[in-house]
Amino acid sequence: MIEISALAGVAVAALGLVLTPGPNMMYLVSRTISQGRRAGMISLAGVAAGFGVYLTAAATGITAVFTLVPELYAGLKIAGACYLLWLAWQAVRPGGVSAFAPQTLPRDPARRLFAMGLVTNLLNPKIAVMYLALIPQFVSPGAGPVWSQSLILGAVQIAVALLVNALIVGTAGTVATFLGGRPVWLRVQRLLMGTVLGTMAALLLTDRTRPASV
Repeated sequence: MIEISALAGVAVAALGLVLTPGPNMMYLVSRTISQGRRAGMISLAGVAAGFGVYLTAAATGITAVFTLVPELYAGLKIAGACYLLWLAWQAVRPGGVSAFAPQTLPRDPARRLFAMGLVTNLLNPKIAVMYLALIPQFVSPGAGPVWSQSLILGAVQIAVALLVNALIVGTAGTVATFLGGRPVWLRVQRLLMGTVLGTMAALLLTDRTRPASV
């Protein structure tokens, strides 16, 4: 049986990642402001499908590859940490742009909105890091089959991510207007996000665990 600490750990990590600016957040905010909340929610459905693809890959034993080739796992963690540090720098650097300063996007039909949400999530390095480097650290060989633990932990991540992203879609316009007229708040938001990303990168680099085998 999965320990509560593992569930809580995944939930906290998922919350930290979903609250930091990245491809998903920037696309959903831009799409919502450009085309409305309905378009944002359809795009979010595509993002949810992308989570399903990653969850399926994790549950079918993709982490076993990293158990067999520990160098590959170490390389992934280093690459993931470097990406998080790059995101942190983009957030705090002079002239950095907030996720709530969106680009204007053309109006697209529902099918394309869904597809763009799916592709954006599948190509999001943060999600790959979450499933291939972070979640395996909370899997315990003595807590049951690895595939079932991966499903449960992945479901926790998806629930947190979808809830937060739905709130972002629902409030994107209001938050963008609020922050747009308050440059100090924008700087605070960027500094906070940069700190969270930098901390997660440091934890990823200093972790010495290996993924459990299937």
